[in-house]
Amino acid sequence: MKKSDIQRLPVFFDRYIHLSPDVELMDALEQYSPERTLTSIEQLAKLGDRVYAEGKWTVKDILQHLIDTERVMCYRAMRVSRLETTPLPGFEENIMAANSGANQRELSDLMAEYKVVREGTIHLFKPMTPTMLMAEGLANGSSISVLALGFVIVGHLKHHQNIIQERYMPLLTSNLGRI
Repeated sequence: MKKSDIQRLPVFFDRYIHLSPDVELMDALEQYSPERTLTSIEQLAKLGDRVYAEGKWTVKDILQHLIDTERVMCYRAMRVSRLETTPLPGFEENIMAANSGANQRELSDLMAEYKVVREGTIHLFKPMTPTMLMAEGLANGSSISVLALGFVIVGHLKHHQNIIQERYMPLLTSNLGRI
């Protein structure tokens, strides 16, 4: 199923879905994988702990956030696809980032973990039937389908890749950025 098959765009998450291509979900998950989408690990490593503004996340924080968010979206997708109707809570990304220990890890380790998480995501979604993909549940107070959750995963990566390109990569050619 494609992005255009989503019957109702969920509040807040629509911004990520709009960044996703209108292709089959499995194609999107494979095309927009960490190794194909993110700036090369060599370029990311050059950034070190630089941030474009006070209080912003490092690239390692962003990678950990992408991993954590993909896991949360997959958990939601699994529950909803199995018709588990208990409303699912939201999560506070800044608390999670502050307590992740991402900056004590190697960038290569974070990328390796992200690749494994994406493989798990693909294995979760691949056997889902159209009925499972169209199932809707309540997450963070919003109704969302399993299909929409899949495209949130894709668009969320694209959103952060855009931020890395637009706000972080220029730090490599300037004296700006806090270390």
